Amino acid sequence: MITIIKPGLLTSIQDLGRYGYQKYGVIASGVMDPIAHRVANLLVGNEENESTIEMTLIGPTIQFHQDTLIAICGGDLSPAINGKPIGLWRPIFVKKGSELAFGKCQAGCRAYLAVAGGFSIQSVMESKSTYLRAEIGGYKGRAFKKGDVIHLGQPSELSSKMVQAYKSHLSSDFFSDAWTVDAGFIPIYQKKSAIRVLQGRHYHLFSKESHKKLYTEGFEVSPQSDRMGYRLMGPSLTLEKPEEMISEAVAFGTIQVPPGGDSIILLADRQTTGGYPKIAQVATVDLPFLAQAKPGDQLHFTEITHDEAQRLILERERELQALKQGIQLKFA
Repeated sequence: MITIIKPGLLTSIQDLGRYGYQKYGVIASGVMDPIAHRVANLLVGNEENESTIEMTLIGPTIQFHQDTLIAICGGDLSPAINGKPIGLWRPIFVKKGSELAFGKCQAGCRAYLAVAGGFSIQSVMESKSTYLRAEIGGYKGRAFKKGDVIHLGQPSELSSKMVQAYKSHLSSDFFSDAWTVDAGFIPIYQKKSAIRVLQGRHYHLFSKESHKKLYTEGFEVSPQSDRMGYRLMGPSLTLEKPEEMISEAVAFGTIQVPPGGDSIILLADRQTTGGYPKIAQVATVDLPFLAQAKPGDQLHFTEITHDEAQRLILERERELQALKQGIQLKFA
């Protein structure tokens, strides 16, 4: 088990989401950066949907009460074990009694901690994700607080093989394997990100000037942003003429434009339906980059075709499956 010594800014249990219940008004929720979450789980021998700890900007301090295989992926929040810096995107075997702490946010804004076996958390509507506003799922339906104790799940056969392989190398507080995820696969998070988008359902209703602004001018992530959505500061986008909209389904990455003209990008904790016109949809392959943007960061949108978006996400999935097979072969 682990104990939360310091909770950090916003630290919660998440998995890939609570799907199949939006028709009842229950949001999908889940991790903001699905790639970092999935890779972290693969690096400790878990299934990709196993729960991880999502931390934002200021990470927690966690004490381990048992030898534990972990991996941290996503934003660089300067992780250290007992004061000694550790790497990201690799398996790390931590000795019982050690403390994991985080320092300055160096890049991105969200990191994911996976442990072998995941966390022993009861599923709610087939998901362990924390739905913060409704206070369901995760650990008591809320973000972590000081003193919280979380029990770990049962490691898989692969996780057990990895633990046995690393145990003999544990001579200090932790052992960090020399191998890591291929450098070409590790995202580079920047303060200015180029985000690829497809035309939204109501793109044709916007003025030509708005089309031009969308692709040529930058947008800044506002401090009034959270897991539900990013409010953007930048050029005002307007319809060619006023239109009455019917509320309809929205998705992770939908870019809506309220009457004021300031855009909103819907994220993991988005509502189930929306009635504002949708000018664009962020390509799935770029959602992880979007999730790592923090207030003050700049976003620049570039248009992509549906076919190209599909090709890119399929390529990403092949890379993930190759990583999964490589880990299984290494510890077979």
